[in-house]
Amino acid sequence: MAVELNPFGQPLGTALPHWQGAPFPELQVMAGWGCRVEPLQPAAHGESLWQAFAEDSGQMWTYLTSGPFASQAAFTDWLARMAAGRDPQFYAIVDAASGRALGLASYLRIDPQAGSIEVGWLHFAPALQRTRIATAAMALMMARAFELGYRRYEWKCNALNRPSWQAALRLGFAHEGVFRQARVDKGHSRDTAWFSILDREWPGLQAVLARWLADENFDEKGRQRLSLAALTAAWRASVGI
Repeated sequence: MAVELNPFGQPLGTALPHWQGAPFPELQVMAGWGCRVEPLQPAAHGESLWQAFAEDSGQMWTYLTSGPFASQAAFTDWLARMAAGRDPQFYAIVDAASGRALGLASYLRIDPQAGSIEVGWLHFAPALQRTRIATAAMALMMARAFELGYRRYEWKCNALNRPSWQAALRLGFAHEGVFRQARVDKGHSRDTAWFSILDREWPGLQAVLARWLADENFDEKGRQRLSLAALTAAWRASVGI
């Protein structure tokens, strides 16, 4: 690919003569593959989330900046504050079959001018972890961002949070590196691992995710036939990321 130079002979990034930015995402339901990603409503989702999260001993809050909560009232108050925000923009992950809210996710660090958006505040109850619905929720949120015209979709986590690190790779994100001593969370120093998917990569990754999520990839007991980790690893290798 030819590199564009300015009059001083300095290399420039890819020209984007028609770039107008991306719109700020409006709250809306995203649905597919037995999953609904709904704008967070504490009155509608709070009880279900509290019950679902109670099945965890509390370890799933370790790498988040909030929680665990001593009471349902404190949890509901926190949900209300999160739901009222614009960035992060919170969603509940709902099992369409049962109607139960089993997890939280958000868009954050939303930068329409740069076309960059992050997915975060991921908190999955034990009943949601390692399920088709969990992957479906992430695929739906990715699709929505790229449909809006975002150029970059980010995932970040505490570098010590290996399950989150592995989840990002399983979903097809490219690891970009670690920012050392990036934050202080709950009184502890945090190194932050960065991951991303770019708009030019999305069509190929979307096809991989759709292949894994397809009904025919699951047997009568709901067990996967093809591994998503293997599919995305092969895809990343094929595109050189």
